[in-house]
Amino acid sequence: MTVSPPTPATTVRDTGTESDVVGRYRRHIGTGRAVMGRVMGGMAEVRSEGAWIHADDGRRFLDFGGYGVFILGHRHPDVVEAVHRQIDTHPLASRVFLEPVAARAAEALAAHTPPGLDYVHFVNSGAEATEAALKLARAHGRTSVITTRKGFHGKTLGALSVTANATYQTPFQPLLPDVTQVEYDDPADLEQALAARRDRACVVVEPVQGEGGVRIPRPGYLGRVADLCRAYGALLVVDEIQTGMGRLGTWWGVDAEGVRPDILLTGKGLSGGVVPIAAMTATAEAYAPFGRDPYLHTSTFGASPIACAAALATVGVMEREDTVARAAALGERILTGVRAACAPYEGGLVREVRGRGLLIGIEFTEDQAVGELLLEMIARGVLVNHSLNSTRVLRLTPPAVVEDTALDLFLTTLAEALRSTAARMAG
Repeated sequence: MTVSPPTPATTVRDTGTESDVVGRYRRHIGTGRAVMGRVMGGMAEVRSEGAWIHADDGRRFLDFGGYGVFILGHRHPDVVEAVHRQIDTHPLASRVFLEPVAARAAEALAAHTPPGLDYVHFVNSGAEATEAALKLARAHGRTSVITTRKGFHGKTLGALSVTANATYQTPFQPLLPDVTQVEYDDPADLEQALAARRDRACVVVEPVQGEGGVRIPRPGYLGRVADLCRAYGALLVVDEIQTGMGRLGTWWGVDAEGVRPDILLTGKGLSGGVVPIAAMTATAEAYAPFGRDPYLHTSTFGASPIACAAALATVGVMEREDTVARAAALGERILTGVRAACAPYEGGLVREVRGRGLLIGIEFTEDQAVGELLLEMIARGVLVNHSLNSTRVLRLTPPAVVEDTALDLFLTTLAEALRSTAARMAG
């Protein structure tokens, strides 16, 4: 991939003991985030390209984090060009007339969704996509929602109601009523919940739980979920905000079992790593309430031309560069390398390594190991992520554009960081 030269960034550094950025965070964004920034080294990220992020102190970092956003890496030139072109012509819409970029982006996305999911409702974030799905379900009379433990679907009020983590939910109770949690990868538990809520249930599930710690269900689970939803008259919502757009080595996580949900959510990678955008896609039957009344659920900035230009360009890049196949092949190589690096610590520091495509998790036996290893990796110039709903899992979501030299650097760095972390924790 050819990346255009980065635009020079202007950075301001304080001559005192605290950088301007940390100080402004402390004064205007929050002391907690300011402290986190200091712990991570106090750097500010100022530019990026491909698999790399550059900090204001001159260092660059290999980005194997990004929470699943950067499947095409940072600033893919085709996406950047499309966004620049849209800015120069018509970045935001009046919302009075029809807007052709949104129509083309919807058509391009629908060409790759599971058969029948032809309708697209663009929003600005994954949480908004979840909110749209919950509202659409209610429009069908599905007021009882079933979600999975450790599932993560966002932190706005409705999305938080189905994000099964008391840490995030408790301060904002009461949330949506009639929400039931079932065990992930447990069809019997789901069936019991569905049997008590015939024809009024909406099931929200991820093909692989990302924030839940890269929890991969047994083969056949999603198919069984779909069968149970049909049997009990439930609406099936599959959250592919993190797992979709090639992240698992297929366009969608449901592709592995040929599952067609009523509603599928996408985001993160849909942005091309340039402009935030997400979407709720649905079958004609499921989408009907929104299709009949265009004012039933709206957003001023939803389906903006600039964001839809990014999404349209992203789908085009993925088609031309065969991103899905690249993610599958690269994911196998990374997973093999990570398992080899972790092998000396299995049964001790490391409990398990698991992954599919470019979504990989390292589960440790102690919570402390995740923070220790994350800091060790940052100190050596590599960014990785923790998992919000699984405190013992370090998560890798590398881009599909990683080259061999960068992959070698990552695996060498991981081995060194593991060795240092293990020695520190043993001591």
